Amino acid sequence: MRRRTVSLLVLALVLAVLVVIAPDVLLVIFAAILFGVFLSAGGEIVSGLTGLPRGGGIAVFILLCLAALAGAFLSFAADMFDQIEELTRQLPPAFEGLRERIAQYSWGSTLLSRLAPSRLMSGEGGFASTAVSATFGALGNLVIILFIGLYTAIDPGLYRRGLRALLAPPVRPRGDEIMDIANRTLRGWLGGQLISMTVVGVLTWLGLWLIGVPLAFILGLIAALLAFIPNIGPVIAALPALLLALPEGWGLVGLVVAVYLGVQTLESYLITPLVQKEQVDLPPALIISAQLLLGVLFGLMGLLLATPLAALGLALIRELYVFDYLERDKPPIATFGQQ
Repeated sequence: MRRRTVSLLVLALVLAVLVVIAPDVLLVIFAAILFGVFLSAGGEIVSGLTGLPRGGGIAVFILLCLAALAGAFLSFAADMFDQIEELTRQLPPAFEGLRERIAQYSWGSTLLSRLAPSRLMSGEGGFASTAVSATFGALGNLVIILFIGLYTAIDPGLYRRGLRALLAPPVRPRGDEIMDIANRTLRGWLGGQLISMTVVGVLTWLGLWLIGVPLAFILGLIAALLAFIPNIGPVIAALPALLLALPEGWGLVGLVVAVYLGVQTLESYLITPLVQKEQVDLPPALIISAQLLLGVLFGLMGLLLATPLAALGLALIRELYVFDYLERDKPPIATFGQQ
């Protein structure tokens, strides 16, 4: 067996073992790589405009991001805190009104008894302990993602050379091409996703403001953040708006549904295709299937990373399986004179 085949088999075997024994770790590492791609792309833009070295460009980009967040926070802090306080004040009565409506039906009492806070919070390993452990676990993962992403962004060549060294010399040039393709795929998806999230947030804010829903800015911000999860995120984002509109009557509820459906339709069929079509061409059925599979297997982290993983997986399958394997031994097409 040739060395090139052995090197590829070893890498595939190591990856398969890690998928089996530590899939959560791989998801955290992939999230860190995605964050590193974001920092690297921003740093390169700054370096190109200012002439700073790579590390300096990344540092300036991070400072610019922090300054933008701080500026937005200071600009909207007073109104934001007022809206958050109003949101926390209005949501409990809205939940209570929904509970009373559900309790009117025969199946409602059974459902509410199963969702009672006393049952959710009681018992060892119950909801409270699970929430606490999940919070600390999420914070730990966030710190790991931030540090790994920063290290890979500052010196990506170090890690590329390490991965390249595991390949046999004949396949190293192709390995460099595959890593470049993976980097472009993740950059294309990430850039398109950021644009889509911004547009979704602005359209949701304007739509809810026009129909008179309170706390429109906060609800638009929630919609923008949850737009990171295509197809499923907008459904979750609509719940607070529906709860706030419910006491005002079904007319306003219908208008809220129309706003979110309209924004989701624009995002799915106009915004995302225009932004990402040339960079990351993902069939909608593949996105939903990937979200369903990874969400069931790995929970929220799998759901968040399902789309970029699907984009990367599709690009690698196209390059490594279709082009390098299926098309490599494709017989030449006979010309008319050779038939």
